[in-house]
Amino acid sequence: MIDDGTYYVAEIDGEIVGAGGWSKRKKLFGGDRVKSPGDSDMLNPTHDPAPIRGVFVHPSWARRGIERRIVKCCERAARQANFRNLELIATSVGEPLYTACGFETVEPIEHGFPYGLLAPAVRMFKSLDRKAYRWVVRVRSENRNRSVVESDAFSPARIAN
Repeated sequence: MIDDGTYYVAEIDGEIVGAGGWSKRKKLFGGDRVKSPGDSDMLNPTHDPAPIRGVFVHPSWARRGIERRIVKCCERAARQANFRNLELIATSVGEPLYTACGFETVEPIEHGFPYGLLAPAVRMFKSLDRKAYRWVVRVRSENRNRSVVESDAFSPARIAN
């Protein structure tokens, strides 16, 4: 991410208080020490989501909006690079932040670390499409008197590739 110019540092009065970024590459997470085939393959912005990776804030600077600013910076840059969607893997600590930033949980996963350690996490997704899409679903149900009740239910749409 450093080579790609997609890693950002939050600095206050010359002190690094947080960092994080996004990637143009297929590797969703992991460092330079763990290499696997395809790690350097570039994503296609028209159908691949850009991964948000490695958002961290120093504990003494937590809960001051720094993480949210880093995520917003990543979103803007990914949108400028023509990506339509973002994805990430969140720990239980990070999940509330990403939910507040508009990400949706796709599925729970277990992330494997060396020596057999497993950590619970969730895969999350966010659309970068600028338009607010909504759809209307006609709901038909029968009440106790067997009469049909119709109503409109509105839900935010997920933009699929």
